[in-house]
Amino acid sequence: MSRPYQMCTRCVMDTSAGDIQFDAQGVCNYCTTFLQKSGHIIHADPIERQRQLDACVARVKQGGRGKRYDCIVGVSGGVDSSWVLVRAVELGLRPLAVHMDNGWNSELAQSNIANLVQGLGVDLHTHVIDWPEYRALMQAFFDADVIDVELLYDNAMLAVNYQQATRHGVKWILSGSNQATEGLSIPEAWKWIKHDQRNIRAIAKAHGNVKIRTLPTFGTLQYVWAEFVRRIKWTQILNLMEYNKFDAMRALQESHGYKPYPYKHYESIFTRFYQGYLLPQKFGADKRRVHFSTLIVAGQMTREAAIQDLNNIPYPSQADLDNDRQYFLKKMGWTEAQLQDYLSRPERPHTAYPSEIKLWNLLKDIYLGFCR
Repeated sequence: MSRPYQMCTRCVMDTSAGDIQFDAQGVCNYCTTFLQKSGHIIHADPIERQRQLDACVARVKQGGRGKRYDCIVGVSGGVDSSWVLVRAVELGLRPLAVHMDNGWNSELAQSNIANLVQGLGVDLHTHVIDWPEYRALMQAFFDADVIDVELLYDNAMLAVNYQQATRHGVKWILSGSNQATEGLSIPEAWKWIKHDQRNIRAIAKAHGNVKIRTLPTFGTLQYVWAEFVRRIKWTQILNLMEYNKFDAMRALQESHGYKPYPYKHYESIFTRFYQGYLLPQKFGADKRRVHFSTLIVAGQMTREAAIQDLNNIPYPSQADLDNDRQYFLKKMGWTEAQLQDYLSRPERPHTAYPSEIKLWNLLKDIYLGFCR
């Protein structure tokens, strides 16, 4: 029996998230948990937050003495990572900007990154992935019918950042991830763990026997080695400062010629087609609900504005969606019939293939146990 439709009375999460729960007032567990875990960050005392930021900057500078760079900043062209790079330079740090090109960059993203690094005078390392290999891996993920096709990019981006940190002897990776704009948890059924190298290799082998020769990959044990042996710290520095996405966007536009995107992570052509079309059509998942709900609870967006936006397609216009659809078909070498076949097939879980999920959860539980 299907569950009656319901949307949270505080945010815009709804029963498309299968594990959602509501209290007597109709408030969901997603935004309640978000406030419990992140409220102290969003509403932090300004003096204490500044003290923590100053201490963090001092540690980064100390760790980078005598080295060309003192931190790594992964940049995608999006607002969050762009703002981290700007603030790092303003704080007197010497970052190396790291970008990964998987063949799906929009011209706008490339322009934003170029303007940013040139204006700030920072070095940029771009890792360009071999397109035929990456396309074959994407095809394997599509053939597998698993939900997190972007596991390929996200995992490789982790690997590239840690590789560059190791190469330059850097102990700090400053991340654009933060609680103010993306702290609300994505439903477990809408994602997969990003350190699952084994899952990537298993899917590649099962569908096309794709050989991974050049794609950087990153597993759970490699993460443990990097974080706890090499002491390379992945740090959410935006949590240590007042961060309003819309204020940051205006500042980027005024000072660095930044051009905004309509939605979060839309700097990649594939990501916007994946989030704006494939996820809703095949998996019934609209990630705008998570992104908007975070902004609502953080006080950066009204619920009314979010609901109004959700009534529209996840694109500025139907023409933009049609253009991306045609671009996707051409780049992947698909026909319209192949796309429709993919959309009509049932989803398969990532656990249908060998995975590191049990190891990841075990190590996470051990770590959390030590932290208590």
